[in-house]
Amino acid sequence: MGSVSLKIGEGTARFKRASVCSSAVNLLMLFSVITTNLFALYAFTYHPTSLHHNHYPKNISLISEKVSLILREIESSQKKLAQMEKDLLGYESIDLSKPNLAKELKEFLTRHQLPLGKDSRTGITEMVASVGHSCEKSTDLLSQFMNYKVNGLCPDDWSLGQKLILQGCEPLPRRRCFAKTIPKVGLQPFPLSLWNNVSEKSLSWSGIGCKNLACLNSKKLNRDCAGCFDITHGYETQRYVKARSKNDFYIDDVLAMSSGGVRTSFDLGGGSGTFAARMAERNLTVVTATLNVDAPFNEFIAARGLFPLYISLDSRFPFYDNVFDLVHVANGLDVGGRPEKLEFLMFDIDRVVRAGGLFWLDNYYCSSEDKRKALTRLIERFGYKKLKWVVGEKVNGAGNSEVYLSAVLQKPVRS
Repeated sequence: MGSVSLKIGEGTARFKRASVCSSAVNLLMLFSVITTNLFALYAFTYHPTSLHHNHYPKNISLISEKVSLILREIESSQKKLAQMEKDLLGYESIDLSKPNLAKELKEFLTRHQLPLGKDSRTGITEMVASVGHSCEKSTDLLSQFMNYKVNGLCPDDWSLGQKLILQGCEPLPRRRCFAKTIPKVGLQPFPLSLWNNVSEKSLSWSGIGCKNLACLNSKKLNRDCAGCFDITHGYETQRYVKARSKNDFYIDDVLAMSSGGVRTSFDLGGGSGTFAARMAERNLTVVTATLNVDAPFNEFIAARGLFPLYISLDSRFPFYDNVFDLVHVANGLDVGGRPEKLEFLMFDIDRVVRAGGLFWLDNYYCSSEDKRKALTRLIERFGYKKLKWVVGEKVNGAGNSEVYLSAVLQKPVRS
């Protein structure tokens, strides 16, 4: 069973699709109605052979009891049918009868029948709100997120929304309030914006420990972002054009490996957007997927004149199949948890790369030999051609040796 997305005005709604399963439900409902009607007919037309006037009260009581029994059976059947419909649809809706749910949340999640009935082309019968299934486990936080004044200013609660996303509540429900605006002062024209720091006043620092770029650059925010907000003097000015180890590939060398050329790319967990900036210098289009974990990554990337996509790596990529010439990922591939979680991510990466396109694994940290072997076995399952494969060691700040894997792989043509 599935759903389809249709653009309606400025929004996107999911709709229930009629199917063989829904037809089975309709037949079951019809059978239930016929059965209960037969019970009712029997109850009201049955007359005992020896009926006397003084038995009327007893007979009325008996009929009333049977009617109550029929009503209970009808109610039970309706509940079973509702649950069957949920099972057939493949998802469990949030229970809107729960107490203390925000009014706006109920309004957003309430289903709406199409005004002209069933659509003859698609089989659509009603509008269903698009919201992550894991939101069911975070209804208190979700209700807090949806508690705002309609047509007023949204609360400054982006960190709450991000917390919901990281808990699997994705996509978040839309809201009918105005997001906080920040004057974008000191923005540079493109392409000067690629390598000029933006004004700190144009970034949002709410919900973030650091309140300026100097603080961010003094920290190692993650393995791919140590001082990555210094795009004028730091190592970011050398990334992809100068190598510090054999695991660092030159961007022009990688682009030259592509059959058919590179036009569009997808960067997962792209830090402050330096990979996208290098590609933009070569007139190539890149979408950078990132969240604002401990830093205003999205705003900073946008200020550089690049395209940030605010999405977690647990979400299915919102792109059609075979659309990117290259996908670049570093330690964003380390999703943790069960091996199946990494498999789901790898299959989605494979889905959006075109046949003959490139998958660039950039300085992936192998915390153990078993982890490296497991990733290697997984990659080999996809049948990619290894254009470049380097396993090297680096010494970290504590003086310990760490193993990293860098590779450029080419997606095969599959029949």
